[in-house]
Amino acid sequence: MNYTYEQAKELLTSQGKFRIELGLDRMYKILELSGNPQDKLKCIHVAGTNGKGSVCAILASILKEAGKKTGLYSSPHIFKYTERIKLNGQDINDEVFSKYVFDITDLADKNNINLTEFEILTAVMFKYFYDNNADVVVLETGLGGRFDATNVIKSNLCSIITHIDLDHTDRLGNTKDEIAFEKAGIIKPNCPVITSEGYEAIKDKADECNSLFLLTAPYADITNLSLKGTYQQENLALALAAIDLLFPDIGQTVIDNGLKKVQHPCRFQFIEGKMMIIDGAHNPNGIIALKESLDRYFPNKKRRFVFGCLKTKDYKKMVKYLFDKGDEIYFNHFNNPNSVTFEELKAACDYPSKEFVSLDEFETSKDTLTIICGSFYMLNEIIGQNVLADLL
Repeated sequence: MNYTYEQAKELLTSQGKFRIELGLDRMYKILELSGNPQDKLKCIHVAGTNGKGSVCAILASILKEAGKKTGLYSSPHIFKYTERIKLNGQDINDEVFSKYVFDITDLADKNNINLTEFEILTAVMFKYFYDNNADVVVLETGLGGRFDATNVIKSNLCSIITHIDLDHTDRLGNTKDEIAFEKAGIIKPNCPVITSEGYEAIKDKADECNSLFLLTAPYADITNLSLKGTYQQENLALALAAIDLLFPDIGQTVIDNGLKKVQHPCRFQFIEGKMMIIDGAHNPNGIIALKESLDRYFPNKKRRFVFGCLKTKDYKKMVKYLFDKGDEIYFNHFNNPNSVTFEELKAACDYPSKEFVSLDEFETSKDTLTIICGSFYMLNEIIGQNVLADLL
């Protein structure tokens, strides 16, 4: 039977699947029934609070440029689930994706394995990359590390742990040290780990696993990198350290060409013709990084913000950090049950604000920078894939 992308999407977002339930038992069971494809892949495993998506995108671009058949698994998606599973920069085909989704869920149902949405996607990813003979898989964790569905691999080429901050504290812990412990769970015996922060939990796990521990300095030159944002210095340093360690044969020209081709939509993405920045900053640390980048790249522009986020995030801190006196502020209560309301955002803000209606109400001016930032759910709703393509 042929299934459509819409049918696969409906299944993934159904009440029984669209949930978070950390743990690896279900993944081990479904992957064993699938022939354990994860054990036959060479993975670079990346965890962290902020920056892991950028690190993964940089690595995948360099490896592809070097002629390696490269799989990239990332989350969340902005417009379509297929964005999460890329082979040599191309999203998995809708029809192929749908077939894999239903094959995995049918196998799970026959064996009474109640998979979550993310577990289905992760099982699909491992099987798809194995079936298509990926040379290297760049693997981004979904949530945490220790009990994340991606952490079923027995070994990896290396682990990378990016910047750590307070996020998902209900599941990962209330301190950065506790969260670092969860992220350190991706470190594997005798497999190196690269990080930019020297948390004891990461060092201890590396010692326990007899793993090489590399600490990078976040001062990489981002001149050749297509991604903008001051925080990319730290991300690039991590990615380049991994390339240098694992693939010393990749020359500087290939690396530079790969850096110029990195694609990571909606992360400090500047659309010059519209004088617009689109950024998925959705936690306090992400907002601080966004603000620093705005101050560096656009210090003299008047700023018009459209912001919306989920109630599970510390929106009061984000609102405090993001805005200055004189900014034009619009808050968006988007179509999600966990979206913070306009009234709640307005009450948290020290400056006057309006309710967002549509991008059509804004005039483009070379003196005013429009910044659309916050939840990826909001970016999907108010920008949309077709609109973004038109903007670009």
